[in-house]
Amino acid sequence: MPLLACTLMFAGVAMAQGAPGGKKLYCWNENGARVCGDALPAHAVDSARTEINARSGLASKQIARALTAEERAAAEAQAKLDKEKAAIAEANSRREQAMVESYATEDDLRRAFGERQAVMDEAIKASRLGIVGRRDTLVALLRRAGENELSGKPVPVPAQQNVRIQHDQLIRQQELLVQQLAEREMIDEELAAALERYHALKQPSKG
Repeated sequence: MPLLACTLMFAGVAMAQGAPGGKKLYCWNENGARVCGDALPAHAVDSARTEINARSGLASKQIARALTAEERAAAEAQAKLDKEKAAIAEANSRREQAMVESYATEDDLRRAFGERQAVMDEAIKASRLGIVGRRDTLVALLRRAGENELSGKPVPVPAQQNVRIQHDQLIRQQELLVQQLAEREMIDEELAAALERYHALKQPSKG
């Protein structure tokens, strides 16, 4: 409906509605055109619309269109994600506050991380020793197999199987060492982050 026609209709309805709290007018888009009326048809119930006070001619409410099923599902998923993020943030806040209350000084915090570092250092040391031992065993097995071949003797099946077993175990031990080294580095990074946060929380608030 053209703007002039809407204006005239508003004026007419406003004159007809002399008492406060008269009927409302509704405006919505339909097939690319602006449509206004004093009643909302069923097919426009889910459309975005403006509600207008018929007495004053001023917009009183803006109502967004109804969401589609896909949009509702997306909104629900986002709300769930936001709730989970808020819960994580709250848990982090409680953990940080507990850290401040648990460690009176920076040295106390360092000692706590130092225990984890010491345990991981021992595990790394054991893995390295295990790698050296398995490598020496594998080299000895391969040497004996090579001597058999050089002398024209077949390598016994149990010896072949033992070589494969020792090789597989060596590979697994090396992979474990790589994982342990990464975890050890992560502990150092966690300590640095904890110290930074600890200092920030320990500082008296300004104000």
